[in-house]
Amino acid sequence: MDRLIKVDPTNTVPIRIEAGQKCQGKITLRNVMYTMPVAFRLQPLIKTRYTVKPHSGIISPLATISIEIVYSLPGGSTLPHSFPHSEDSFLLHSVVVPGATVKEPSSMFESVPSEWFTAKKKQVFIDSGIRILFVGSLVLAQLVQDGSMDEIREVLEHSDPTWKAVDSVDPNGDTLLHVAISRSRPDLVQLLLEFNADVEAANRSGLTHKATTERKESSAFGAIHLAAREGHVEVLRLVLLKGADVDSLSRDGTTALHVAVKRGERECVRLLLANNARLDIRDSRDGDTCVHVAAGMGDESMVKLLLKKGANKDVRNYLGKTAYDVAVENGATRVLDALRLGDGLCVAARKGEVRSMERVIESGAAVNGRDQHGWTALHRACFKGRVEAVRALLEKGIELEARDEEGYSALHCAVEAGHADVAEVLVKRGVDVEARTSKGVTALQIAEALGYVGFARVLGVRHVAEPHWRNKVGRRRQIPGSFHPSMPLPLLL
Repeated sequence: MDRLIKVDPTNTVPIRIEAGQKCQGKITLRNVMYTMPVAFRLQPLIKTRYTVKPHSGIISPLATISIEIVYSLPGGSTLPHSFPHSEDSFLLHSVVVPGATVKEPSSMFESVPSEWFTAKKKQVFIDSGIRILFVGSLVLAQLVQDGSMDEIREVLEHSDPTWKAVDSVDPNGDTLLHVAISRSRPDLVQLLLEFNADVEAANRSGLTHKATTERKESSAFGAIHLAAREGHVEVLRLVLLKGADVDSLSRDGTTALHVAVKRGERECVRLLLANNARLDIRDSRDGDTCVHVAAGMGDESMVKLLLKKGANKDVRNYLGKTAYDVAVENGATRVLDALRLGDGLCVAARKGEVRSMERVIESGAAVNGRDQHGWTALHRACFKGRVEAVRALLEKGIELEARDEEGYSALHCAVEAGHADVAEVLVKRGVDVEARTSKGVTALQIAEALGYVGFARVLGVRHVAEPHWRNKVGRRRQIPGSFHPSMPLPLLL
């Protein structure tokens, strides 16, 4: 036999370190003898740091006793001099005491004479393997800050299961998950999620954001908000996979999508939208949707992304302002076209109102701006046969070869609508008459499919037979907007 007492569950004593609280831990000693009581004495090698209660006593056969160990932090310190492992050690003396009487717990510990552990005739066992492991919120927060993977795991495994250590909060009010995300450490986030960290827990402090404006916001952020704010796509993916509510609100009513849009984190925005993040949620302060936020930041590509995903640009916030109004207020002229003036220019072009077109362009609309259907003003004017509008747009430098999502150029639109005069203007300007749609069809082939005559002369090309090209003409194509009144619905090319 090499020992009389077993230390449960291991020889490691976890001592919890918390601000303003007594630093203490417990260890259980078990008498492994079936018939004999055993006396014990537990002594720290550095007695000034630890208090052991009880430090000695008698344990009945196969019985256990719980020992409390209190640690004294150095003056003014919030953490031990070394952690999580302590360099300090303990000596556990044990000896069989046949015939000894185990008294009541309140008095039995004083009945163990020191000489029992020194008498030469007795076989005294000495265990020096007991070690201290510091646990607690302060220790874990520092370990996460340092990125100590193995030590974090060890502390979490040795922490009292009745206290959910993984949701510890540091002195700043941030959870361990917040700290790991701020450190841009997906591996740490994965480890904390393995121990079931609460992905919905909000930090308890007011966070100040100065990313793009001087305005300060106090927001209780959850892990999903912080991951979106920091642009940590992999961390955000982990949090979402763990079940975080994609539309969870911070204290000021912002979603992770609001946060990602404000920070210009496009990949995070795309990931959130792929996880069905709602575009219509308003923050609780101004009632801004994500489009309002993007408009206020002047982020044109973000505005276009949100609109493409179905955001409503005409929603008004609590101040009665649309995203367009917010953009004007913030001097974000780059997004005006996407929000309104692109539509306005296209509407004026469709109607052939040249003066209205000029006023819209003077107001800041980009001449190559597209409407909600992806058509430029030139597409619209050509399809409606507005020759003067076409000439005016060309004088303004509009892109001649711009394509819509189906590969249609303005020439394709003019020919499809049967406007030879418009097509002739485009040809004289040097348009590519051989340009093909995404299905490989030229403007001349469109004219022939629709039975229009005379376009070969206008286009200045001779049709070269292409086997089975007519097979590319399928069902009728739904053209955005109104149709030319004198022609049937155009074909899908």
